[in-house]
Amino acid sequence: MSRPSALAPFRHKAFRTLWAATLVSNFGGLVQAVGAAWMMTQLTDSATLVALVQASNTLPIMLFALLSGALADIFERKRLLLIALGVMASVSLFLAVVATYGWLDPYSLLALTFLIGLGQALYNPPWQASMGDLVPRADLPAAVTLNSVGFNLMRSVGPAAGGLIVAAYGAAAAFAVNAFSYVPLLFALIRWKPPARVRIAPPEPLAPAIAAGLRYVALSPNLMRVLARGALFGFSAVAILALLPLIATEHPEGGSLTLGLLLGCYGLGAILGAASNSRIRERMNNENVVRVAFMGFAISCLLISTTDNVYLQGLALLPAGASWVLALSLFNVTVQLSTPRWVVARALALYQTATFGGMAAGSFLWGMLADAQGVDAALAWAAGLLIFGAVIGHWFSQPEFGKLDLDPAGQFRKPQLALDLRGRSGPIVVMVDYLIDPEDTPEFLRLMARRRAIRRRNGARNWALLRDLENPRVWSESYHLATWDDYVRHNLRRTKSDHEVIVAMRALHRGKGDPRVHRMIERHSINPGDPPLLGKIEVPGS
Repeated sequence: MSRPSALAPFRHKAFRTLWAATLVSNFGGLVQAVGAAWMMTQLTDSATLVALVQASNTLPIMLFALLSGALADIFERKRLLLIALGVMASVSLFLAVVATYGWLDPYSLLALTFLIGLGQALYNPPWQASMGDLVPRADLPAAVTLNSVGFNLMRSVGPAAGGLIVAAYGAAAAFAVNAFSYVPLLFALIRWKPPARVRIAPPEPLAPAIAAGLRYVALSPNLMRVLARGALFGFSAVAILALLPLIATEHPEGGSLTLGLLLGCYGLGAILGAASNSRIRERMNNENVVRVAFMGFAISCLLISTTDNVYLQGLALLPAGASWVLALSLFNVTVQLSTPRWVVARALALYQTATFGGMAAGSFLWGMLADAQGVDAALAWAAGLLIFGAVIGHWFSQPEFGKLDLDPAGQFRKPQLALDLRGRSGPIVVMVDYLIDPEDTPEFLRLMARRRAIRRRNGARNWALLRDLENPRVWSESYHLATWDDYVRHNLRRTKSDHEVIVAMRALHRGKGDPRVHRMIERHSINPGDPPLLGKIEVPGS
């Protein structure tokens, strides 16, 4: 089968429209970033505070992305996107006003950029999760890459334009440009008609939804590897972005335009990386792509730390930009293709929490190190950490893109109950009985281990496998769920890949028909005057 075209997502009108509008928004955000970074260098000579401008943009993503991811999996994503854009546009406009009147100090600048970062934290998970609503699964890797291409197209021109705007009109003008850059995206989102999300069960409450996302990722070893390497990459690679304003000011001709041009070189490298992304992935497995990204960024850090020539520093930023896109787009696609749709926004949010949390911590650390030992020493230490990040892949390699079918199985049908249950009724106990021949026991236990992992990821608690002492051929799988709604959601989360395990286990069952399922509700106290609430319903199927 031929590989889908890298431009295949553009066949879909909604993707085209939103992608184009996002270009404008990205341009404004990059102009604003140059304005904020340069204004901080005018307000203070502290390397720590200058580096914290980068941290103020990334820290909110670490703190609030999971909350946004849970909301995106529960509620309408389009509404969340519009709210987040409204927050960012309003704060950007306010920032332009206070900058115009000279009311900014270092801490108010950090506070307002933090609020813009908060809007971005609310926007990113529902936007990334919406890729599956904009394009079919086969086009998802190309859509994620095109998002990176779009951002980095603007990164190649936005910072340079930002430098020119700041040099000519001041930082307030850069903030105003950002405020108005959200307008096309707001209109595009208002006109977008996402597919309706059909719900059989009511939305999951917020706190359990957050816990479900944490549980799913924690019980998914492949996702945990992506998060760990993403955090390490963000922590070490952010050194260049955090310290670049200081590098620009070290040049005699240094100014906002120099900073913008250096950032433009970084963006140009990112475009080159995005353009070669698909070919590199064809020739290398995921782990080797990640190692190349770590090493490429390390080389950039070392080159910048060992030269004072602005032209050589610009050239050194090219592999840094390319490595940034190679690593982060691969991490993003791996998470999307390794996660079912019911939890994809939360998984992406946790990935962003890890990566941007690393960036926030790294910005602070590299700024302090630059204050203590100088910018060159900080970049050299970052290079050493990046080399370490490449080496540990020998033991913690990145998984290949998920090849499992994670579409909903669609096999569950609510059973007809003899008790009048409400959605909040519970706890619910489920037991499934199997009759297994002795020679099939090893294969049964192997499948049951996979079954246990699936059950726990999908919300089951207190899972156990029981064997009858009097009839060893009889096995019973047991697990608990807090409420009847949780039981329904647990079954709706089953994917086609999960269902393959069920089919294989049924093939080993030697009883009549399918394995017997007992669905029961617990009663922890008995009052003789109460009607009996402990019920037991036995129906075939699981």
